[in-house]
Amino acid sequence: MPSFDIVSKTDLQKLDNAINAASKELATRFDFNNSKTSVELDKKSMMINILTENDMRMKTVEGIIISRMVKQGLDSSGLDFGKEISASGNMVRKEIKVKQGIDKETAKKIVKIIKDTSMKVQASIMDEQVRVQGKKIDDLQKLISVLEKSDLGLPLQFDNFRS
Repeated sequence: MPSFDIVSKTDLQKLDNAINAASKELATRFDFNNSKTSVELDKKSMMINILTENDMRMKTVEGIIISRMVKQGLDSSGLDFGKEISASGNMVRKEIKVKQGIDKETAKKIVKIIKDTSMKVQASIMDEQVRVQGKKIDDLQKLISVLEKSDLGLPLQFDNFRS
């Protein structure tokens, strides 16, 4: 029986390349000259840490990170922009969480979308992924196009397509 898995993961190496490119761009930009702005990726906790002087620079850094992610072929909807926290002195800190896996709420939304299509497929939630099985490969391919058009707030990938 043909099947595939719906997952949501961010390529860590591409994200690291995007953060490094953003750091280099910040070092060479004139408006960040003599700035104490830093951007770091913590691979263990999957967080991007930004430290800068004010809100305007924070927005600029976020825009640079997003543009660098797009150039690396990553979807910026995989980032969870948290709140800005005042750090020591007049500095502003922000931690951006990198989403990995599909949470239970989103998995239930995916299963509901699949059931609403009334195709003859079965969907089951397995940890941080959703497995879809069907009798016809054409149904699975139609389902993939439906899921790509739906806006779930996560970048979705379709793995392990078996026939």
